[in-house]
Amino acid sequence: MVNIAEKGAKQAEFLRQAFEQNKLAHSYLFVDANEVQALNTAYWLACLFNCTGKNKPDGSCQNCRQIISGNHPDVLLVEPEGKQSLGIDQVRLLKEELAKSPVQSSVRFFFINEAQKLTLSAANALLNLLEEPVAPVVTILITNNTDQILPTIRSRTQIINFTTNEAINSKTEELLANGFSPNDVNDLGDTSKLEQKTKYFYQEMLESSSLALVSAHQLAEMAKSKNEQKYIFFLLKKWAQTELMNGKQQDGARMLRDLLELDKMQYSNVSLRNLLDYLALQWKR
Repeated sequence: MVNIAEKGAKQAEFLRQAFEQNKLAHSYLFVDANEVQALNTAYWLACLFNCTGKNKPDGSCQNCRQIISGNHPDVLLVEPEGKQSLGIDQVRLLKEELAKSPVQSSVRFFFINEAQKLTLSAANALLNLLEEPVAPVVTILITNNTDQILPTIRSRTQIINFTTNEAINSKTEELLANGFSPNDVNDLGDTSKLEQKTKYFYQEMLESSSLALVSAHQLAEMAKSKNEQKYIFFLLKKWAQTELMNGKQQDGARMLRDLLELDKMQYSNVSLRNLLDYLALQWKR
């Protein structure tokens, strides 16, 4: 049963700021170990957008009650039944709904729970909906394992992690929760020097320093393996998310946009050096 009071506190505050500044993304990927808190937060966001009470969302106005009970025409939940997968027919349903105008709101909300159960054909069918929505819609995918989400889908969403600091008791667990396999983690070994150089690179970009280009070249020389290269982008995205959570919306959102663009460029086999050069030059302007 949905309980918007049991939302993710930091995640909800970040989403509230985005809502108040009219900067909600059109697609999110919520990552939560048991998916319950993330689903509650998704419904909380829909209530926030539609609430007619004074303390939004109050959970008690007519719109909130409709949303929480699953009876609001502009809030649609798709999830597997039992242990079944999420098939292409369910994604087609979303596309059909997308063609319809909102009934009671100005924006529709689509929630896809247990998104790791999307079949390959369903995931591919979802791509156009995420990339170029033809109607005002916020799509939220909820998963307990980002590694089981297609990279092409991850690159089209803004990722919000619900794993708390208390739940993460080691770097290994954090990496496993963000798409690294146990073998990937073992192959990384000691990452202290790579982390330090990546941090310098990140800070130099935020400062629009010309040294960022130098650091980009040094990072490219340092990161020889695919896992080390993957780790660099993991760190950059993690720090950008931290900027957003700490209220630095402009820097965090801009960095995430650039990193999502790099995700797309990687599928065209662009070299790490060229990817980092591109990023450094974007921030030098």
